[in-house]
Amino acid sequence: MSTPPGKLIAVDAGLARIGVATCDPLGITVRPLVVFQRGSRNEDFDHLVAIVAEQEAEAVVCGLPLSMDGSESEQTKMTRTWALRLARALRTARKEPLPVIFWDERLSSFAAQEWMADDPKRAKQMGEDAYAAAVILRSFLDARKRGEGERWGRIELPKK
Repeated sequence: MSTPPGKLIAVDAGLARIGVATCDPLGITVRPLVVFQRGSRNEDFDHLVAIVAEQEAEAVVCGLPLSMDGSESEQTKMTRTWALRLARALRTARKEPLPVIFWDERLSSFAAQEWMADDPKRAKQMGEDAYAAAVILRSFLDARKRGEGERWGRIELPKK
């Protein structure tokens, strides 16, 4: 399956915070959007549903925490389960499913810190997790431009 054209959001879901980034409808520019503290699962999903609606996103790119050798860990499995629950919450709220695409997040925090050093004032306001989400989204868009497939899978729920 190919990713629909249009705006995307990327999510870097950590244990304490969730960083979110977005891109323009053509997938040319990427920007960090927001970081919010984790609450209950429902609070987190309500927040993300609102962001998806506000941004008019066509899909969600979810950072996948792989081990440095590319293998999946317990954290990877937890993220996949969390993303499935997010996909269900999005389908319920929107009355139609939205694809959730997994993308490798290895070294995204390191790249985010480098990006943040270029714009420290904005970086301080935004937070590292939003920049990490932007790095994940940029990596995904660059790979899509090169014609690379979605190597880590996606969630495509049926309509209810």
